[in-house]
Amino acid sequence: MKKRVTLTFPKRTVHMPVTYRLAKDFNVAANIIRAEVAPNQVGTLVVELSGDIDQLDAALEWLRVQEIDISATSREIMIDEDACVHCGLCTGVCPTEALSLNRDTFQLVFTRSRCIVCEQCIPTCPVQAIATNI
Repeated sequence: MKKRVTLTFPKRTVHMPVTYRLAKDFNVAANIIRAEVAPNQVGTLVVELSGDIDQLDAALEWLRVQEIDISATSREIMIDEDACVHCGLCTGVCPTEALSLNRDTFQLVFTRSRCIVCEQCIPTCPVQAIATNI
């Protein structure tokens, strides 16, 4: 099972090896999608957790005990087909190749299942045709 969550760390827990503990203690893999963590500051980590449902539940409970806030992440990249000019600039910054150009039609192709919502494409789009749903 997979769950995408945003973890918000209080200043005092930023130093904790959270992804290590999730893997070692709960057998839960954490794919880090975005991280904003610095010493003595509130930190945020967007992760996709995968593992057995019981292990995931136990891992999430452990995070709550550590006073790490957990919120479900449902953000998605949205492309305004009417505004998109199919220039392909976004394809050059997409780390997972979720954005590509069809070689025959030169139209933008978005493979949502490959998207990790890193948002690197958003500032790259010259016509602001890319945004998140939230």
